[in-house]
Amino acid sequence: MSETTGTGLPGSPTPLFDHALRLHQLTPGEPLPRDGYPFPDSALHDREGPKAHQERHAVGKDVARILNAHFARASALPGELADAFHDVYIPIHRNEHIAAAAARAVSERVRQTGRWLVRNGTDRCAVTVGVALLTVAGTADDIPMLQKIGLLSNHFGPLAAHALEKQKGGAEALVWLAERVTGWGRVYVVEALCGLDDPAVRPWLLRRSCDGDVLNGYFAGRVATVARLHEALDDLETDSEMVDHVGRLLNEMSDCAGMGLTLAHYPHAPMVLDAHARCVGLLGPTLERYLTIALLTQHMTTESPEKAGCSATQQEALRVSYLSILDREEWTKVAQEGLADDDHRMRWLADYRAPQLRLRAFPDRESGAEE
Repeated sequence: MSETTGTGLPGSPTPLFDHALRLHQLTPGEPLPRDGYPFPDSALHDREGPKAHQERHAVGKDVARILNAHFARASALPGELADAFHDVYIPIHRNEHIAAAAARAVSERVRQTGRWLVRNGTDRCAVTVGVALLTVAGTADDIPMLQKIGLLSNHFGPLAAHALEKQKGGAEALVWLAERVTGWGRVYVVEALCGLDDPAVRPWLLRRSCDGDVLNGYFAGRVATVARLHEALDDLETDSEMVDHVGRLLNEMSDCAGMGLTLAHYPHAPMVLDAHARCVGLLGPTLERYLTIALLTQHMTTESPEKAGCSATQQEALRVSYLSILDREEWTKVAQEGLADDDHRMRWLADYRAPQLRLRAFPDRESGAEE
C-alpha cells in the first residue's frame, strides 16, 4: 500500500484524544458516557470494515508492512501514517507482527510516531496503531496520554492497559483507569492489574474491582486468587466496603461458568463464604446487601454442593445463615421498600427468586408458589 500525506480523513476533524479528554473533563471521576461512543470518526466506521485474516497467524502483517515501509524512509514524518491504516484490519489487542515491526525500528522514532498518532489521530485505526507502538517504545512520560485514550476503553483499553503495565508506576496508573472504565474496558484493565500481581494493588482489587457489570465474571475468580482473598478475611470484621465487595465477587463466581473461575473450582470457597456470611450479618441492611445475600442464598438452595463449592453440610449451614439474615425484620423492611419504589432488581428477585427461597419480604409470592 502506498502512503499518503493526509491531514485527517474527511468528516472526522476531531482527534480522538481530544474527544476523550473533553468527555473526561465533564465527569472526571466517572467512566465516559457510553464508553465515549459515538467517536468523531463513527460515520467512517458505521459500515463494515476490513475483515481479519482467516489464518490467525497472519493478523497484523498488513499493518507491519506499512510500518516497515514507513520506518525504512528516514525522512518519513508521523503524519504520513494518519490515513495509512484505514483499509487494513487493525487488531485491538497486542499483536506480535506489529510489535516486531516497532522493535526493528529506532526506539525514539517509534516513540515519537506513536505519540503523534495517539495525540493527533482522527481515525481509530491510526490511533490504535499509535497505542500499539507505545506498548513497545513508550516511557513513563506517556502514562497520562495512555490513561486518557484508554478511557475510550472498549476499543483502546486492551493496548492502553498493556502499555501502562510495562511502565514504572503502571500499577497506580492502571488503578486510576480502572476506576473510570466499565464493561469490557474494566475487564481489560483489571486483568492487567491481576497480571502485575503487585501486593500494593491487592487492597483495591479486594474492595473495588467489581462494579456489578455482568462482565465482572471474567475476572472475579482471578481477583480472589491473585489478591489472596483467603488471607485477608480478618479485615472483613472491620471493613464494610470489603464485605460488600466480597459479596459481589462471590456472586459473580457463583454464576460465571464459561467466563471465569467458579466457586466449584475455587479451593477457598468454604472459608470465604463462611466469613462473608458471618460478617455481613453484623452490618445494617441495604438494598444491595439484600440482593447479594438473596442471590447467594438461591445458589445454596438450588445448586448441588459441588457447584456451591462446599460440602452438603457446609452448604446447608450457609443457606440457613444467609436466610436468617434476610428474614430479620429490618432487612425485610428494606426489601419491601425497594419493591414499593419499583426497583427493577427487587422486582426481578420478588418475581423469579422469592418463591423458591420463601422470603418473608414477599409473602404474596410465597403463597402464590404454594398454590
